[in-house]
Amino acid sequence: MSNDFFAHKAQVYEQSPARVDNVSNIANTILEKAELVPAMHLLDFGSGTGLLLERIAPHVKKITAVDISPSMNRQLAEKQGKLACELEIRELDLEKQTMEERFDGVISSMTMHHVRDVESMFRRFYELVKPGGFIAISDLDKEDGSFHTEDTGVFHFGFDRGEIASAARQAGFDDAEVVSASMIERETGNYPVFLLIASRC
Repeated sequence: MSNDFFAHKAQVYEQSPARVDNVSNIANTILEKAELVPAMHLLDFGSGTGLLLERIAPHVKKITAVDISPSMNRQLAEKQGKLACELEIRELDLEKQTMEERFDGVISSMTMHHVRDVESMFRRFYELVKPGGFIAISDLDKEDGSFHTEDTGVFHFGFDRGEIASAARQAGFDDAEVVSASMIERETGNYPVFLLIASRC
């Protein structure tokens, strides 16, 4: 994504109870499936306003938030100092750029459908995760395109669970598991949300 597709909604992003509930469900599933320890440094890919990371923050030492949207990053910056862990905010496009740091894990909520080349992104995650680390990636199950009613840089109408697990394995990750994490209910239908957990040996 090269445009700030979320500039018009950043300030009201967290006013949607359904969105907040969905991320809470995702966070609870991550806490259930991933072994977090207080010394960990995580990367939150597509961190937005920090809905996911603020729920994970009490369980780790530091989270580096990466998002391409300046408006979302500004909203997150207002939370800095109020979170239960150290926070670093980086405005960059991980599809085109990489980072020198290596992380104990990568978490992500509802971002992968904005990524053009999913296989390449999993390879980037593999570079960024330390041996022994993990990824916890959440997004929509395959849907008919009715979930998004506006153009926010969407490249995928959700994902087939088997295919996204296969993409993680092809990038080098082990023990890829996809579990149900949440359900988003809208007038246009109900949209299941999964969590992919995998590890780097």
